[in-house]
Amino acid sequence: MSRLNKEELFARKIRHIDMTRVNATATVEQMREMAFSARDLARAAEIYDAMLRDKDCSIILCLAGSLISAGLKKVFTDMISHNMVDCIVSTGANIVDQDFFEALGFSHYIAPEQLKSGMYDDELRELHIDRIYDTLINEDELRICDETCGRIADALEPRPYSSREFIREMGAYLEREGRGVVSIVHEAYRHDVPIFVPAFSDCSAGFGLVAHQAARGDSPKVSIDSAKDFYELTQLKIASRQTGLFMIGGGVPKNFAQDIVVAADVLGKEAPMHKYAIQVTVADVRDGALSSSTLKEASSWGKVDTGSEQMVYSEATLAVPLIVGYAYEKGAWRERKERRLAQLLETATVGK
Repeated sequence: MSRLNKEELFARKIRHIDMTRVNATATVEQMREMAFSARDLARAAEIYDAMLRDKDCSIILCLAGSLISAGLKKVFTDMISHNMVDCIVSTGANIVDQDFFEALGFSHYIAPEQLKSGMYDDELRELHIDRIYDTLINEDELRICDETCGRIADALEPRPYSSREFIREMGAYLEREGRGVVSIVHEAYRHDVPIFVPAFSDCSAGFGLVAHQAARGDSPKVSIDSAKDFYELTQLKIASRQTGLFMIGGGVPKNFAQDIVVAADVLGKEAPMHKYAIQVTVADVRDGALSSSTLKEASSWGKVDTGSEQMVYSEATLAVPLIVGYAYEKGAWRERKERRLAQLLETATVGK
């Protein structure tokens, strides 16, 4: 490649796949009669459809990895708007650096094939361009995202917040001043779907909060209470009782969502193991890492029931549109009661 040109590198935007425009049912049903990951994926799609048909089941979606920048945002916003998910647990990168970032009017871009090697990363840094494998982001715009999170914090009452509370304020900000861009944060705000980011400071919002706290000095300030996150999500488990997990990737969101069963028991409340569970991952189970620990292994910890669980060893951009698209076409969401779980926490009625 010749010397990199910033304008040329930002010529092609990532386009988010629209699962509602392609009927995945016939493909998934044929995969049921295949083998290996195809059959696993088909069974996962059937389990997700069963979650939606179970009138007593609240569905928790877990997001880890760079999913929004990769083009999956519309799948998740459609899940929210079509009542196919009741609660989200995510990494901060997906919710803030990628989704909220795009809601502010910015974009992710397709990187030329040659950039994937890493040999041009020094030049990208000089141009203020960040690379996620084959995707590019404008660092100058990302700083605006940081600053916006800081301004949101500046406007709040100085006290500890759960990440859910702070992200709801981000949704309120988009409601007031958004640019009409489809957004997970905004759709969740509109449909009262709570979003938890257990490691909230590990994202663009963290930089904004650092600036906020530095400016406040010894004065009262906004902070994020991760224990409150855990307590609130546990309260939702207790209130919902029957739950299903749809986990993409692993890491903190996976562990956090699985652990609420044990946390309920610690509180002396009866809460059954997660009745349904799907995990889409490419992680290897043999090193003992949580991201790849099987759902059957989670059963030994008292977190996930066996019988309606399925591991899908596949990269998310391939598997997720098929799994969700299958359930969307089956249409169980049309008869499903909207839970609006955020209202339970906002009105402080849970656990009383």
